Amino acid sequence: MLPAGSPLSAWLTWLETLHPSEIELGLERVQDVLGRLPLQRPDHVFLIAGTNGKGSSVAMTDALLRAAGLQTGVYTSPHIIDYNERIAVNGAFASDSEIVAAFEKVEIARQGVSLTYFEYGTLAALVVFSAADLDAWVLEVGMGGRLDATNAIEPTAALITNVTLDHCDWLGEDIETIAAEKAGVMRRDIPVVYGGIDVPRTVVTQAEKVGAKLLLRGRDFTLEGVPQPGLAGAFQVGNAAAVLAMLGASGIAAATAPELVAAVLPQVQLTGRGQRVEQDGTTWLLDVAHNPAAAEALVDVLAQGQHEGETTAIIGMLDDKDVEGVVVPLCEYVDRWIAVTADSHRALPAAELARRLANACNRPCLVADSLEQAIDSARREAGINDRILVTGSFYLVGPVLNQLRLYSRPQK
Repeated sequence: MLPAGSPLSAWLTWLETLHPSEIELGLERVQDVLGRLPLQRPDHVFLIAGTNGKGSSVAMTDALLRAAGLQTGVYTSPHIIDYNERIAVNGAFASDSEIVAAFEKVEIARQGVSLTYFEYGTLAALVVFSAADLDAWVLEVGMGGRLDATNAIEPTAALITNVTLDHCDWLGEDIETIAAEKAGVMRRDIPVVYGGIDVPRTVVTQAEKVGAKLLLRGRDFTLEGVPQPGLAGAFQVGNAAAVLAMLGASGIAAATAPELVAAVLPQVQLTGRGQRVEQDGTTWLLDVAHNPAAAEALVDVLAQGQHEGETTAIIGMLDDKDVEGVVVPLCEYVDRWIAVTADSHRALPAAELARRLANACNRPCLVADSLEQAIDSARREAGINDRILVTGSFYLVGPVLNQLRLYSRPQK
């Protein structure tokens, strides 16, 4: 354990060295430590898995539950700016001291078990939630489902937003294989909603195998009467409908009352997802789209309404992402590109990103040596009625928001 009084930053640095691999899927280590943590479980635990739309679905679930009078804990990843964003209680991020205290309890219970950064953080979030004596936990699955650390907690209901290709090195090379991993959140006799239009065969097969109560779009719930959430993109109505189906199947009638839904959903916002801001006469659109399906959803946002001016895009991506699959759908809506190296040791170098982007879109791409240079270049290019798009990774959108001083932390 670190010395008493060590700050959160020291803990986070230490956690990065604790396990030999950044990612190692599996539940045995987490379950081992979890068994030694005396946690007060809530009445409701919601597991939200899927390729895209998890963050939006978590935000809507939390907003509806809190509006219905429930006390909630929300665990998400990755964070945009501060680690504290990953752990929220009743809409406010956990403080440094709360997270450090939870880390200390996990360390005592760990007893030498090697945990990844994500596993350690997941257990710490549960400690924070337990101490707050909450009614509901809303847990965003980090990767896959079956072997993700969040799946060590027995859910009372689950949602799989959709399944597309992403994290293929870990989850599989095709939709059906990836879907089988995400379907690992299913349990006997609990409601599990699949929010996508096209349902993978393995999702249905796994539900039948374990005896889960599978709810499907078009068969068990529809989009009819669901208001447009405050989140950008018409597709968000589908995410909202799936959330409402999950809450309805959980028996929380107050959270799905039409009057409450109509009042709450249009107010839901989420940092870095179709986020529009005006600064010094320039429109900024920030979206963390990092796979082809997310890029297609971003196209929906870009196409909304009338935009008379040009679009300059700042892009940064990780080296395991499908660059061509992300940029090609966006090319029609982007007049000029600026590539920058995202703030991660797994980032694709800006020069290589620019080369691949230029080949895919058949147009030049400026290479920025730093984030500051990318922002300055975009500002110089942007005129009246123009906009600046920032996309490709959490590890780009967060630092840009920080640079623009557009980020603020909800306070307790």
